[in-house]
Parts: sequence; C-alpha cells; structure tokens
Amino acid sequence: MPWILLVCAGLLEIGWPLGFKLAGVHEKHFYLFIALSIVSMGCSGYLLYLAQKSIPIGTAYVVWTGIGAVGTVLLGILFFHDSASILRLLFVTLILAGVVGLKLVH
Repeated sequence: MPWILLVCAGLLEIGWPLGFKLAGVHEKHFYLFIALSIVSMGCSGYLLYLAQKSIPIGTAYVVWTGIGAVGTVLLGILFFHDSASILRLLFVTLILAGVVGLKLVH
C-alpha cells in the first residue's frame, strides 16, 4: 500500500508543473490552472507523507521526484513539443533506471 501511495504522489507531482504550463498557455483560465497546481502539490505532498511512514524517506523522495520529473518530461515531449533528443531521452532513462533500482533494492 505505501508503494501505491508513493506512485500516486509521484503522478500528482506531475500536475503542478503541468498546471503552471497550462496557466501560461491558456491565460483565460490562469486562475483555474494555478488552483489545480496548488491542489496537486498539496495532495502529492500528503501522499508522500503517508508513504514515507513505511518507506525510507530517501528512497521515497527520489522515487517521488523521479516519477514527477520523468512524467513531466514525457508530457512536455508529447504535448508541448519539447526536445526529444537522444541525449535528453538517455538521461531521462537514467533517472527512470535509478527509480526502478531503488524500488528493487528496498
């Protein structure tokens, strides 16, 4: 259960930079997207808090930020035309490998 909470926290971690990006792109709905960002931050942090009661905080934090970072990069590539260069994808893969590695050694 703590790992499910942690994955959910990581997925919600993607929500706040996405909300900031959408607030800049769709200025008509600026306050809506900023509000969604704030809710996403709060929920993500709370789920991290719950998960780290059973998972070592160092492991939990790296997995949480890793899911958020990789997810945000992928959303940027898929929906906002961010660069998908080979080196960029290589380094994102290294982050993902580190996250998976920490889960395997826990």
